[in-house]
Amino acid sequence: MNRATPSIVRDIMSRDCYRVSPNASITTLAKGLALHRLPGAPVVDESDRLIGFISEQDVMGRVLDSIYHDDEAPLVKEMMRHEVLSVSPNKSITDLAQEMLGPKPKVYPVVEQQRLIGIVTRRDILVALLAIRRH
Repeated sequence: MNRATPSIVRDIMSRDCYRVSPNASITTLAKGLALHRLPGAPVVDESDRLIGFISEQDVMGRVLDSIYHDDEAPLVKEMMRHEVLSVSPNKSITDLAQEMLGPKPKVYPVVEQQRLIGIVTRRDILVALLAIRRH
């Protein structure tokens, strides 16, 4: 986070974020989510364009089924959501915080010129709000 008081998403987003290919297996995705301690991940094409989103909740049942039936886990593209709520890097932190009060995603992909440039989480927003409050 910048030393100055953050005001827009670009100030607080994670730039080097975990992302997944639509051709990745659900098992690979689950390992990546666990490693990066994320509740979900953006799905991108080979040009880093955002094409979907997939969460732990989306895959938990399928991973469980594949264990019980000893079959191959499906691919991300078979389970990802195509309608994705994303955010501009220039969006106000307080505006996004207002939107996150409801049952919205815990992770927002940050998109600029149709390409994924980072993610922002509820935790990032909360930390930023505390920094704003101190000033």
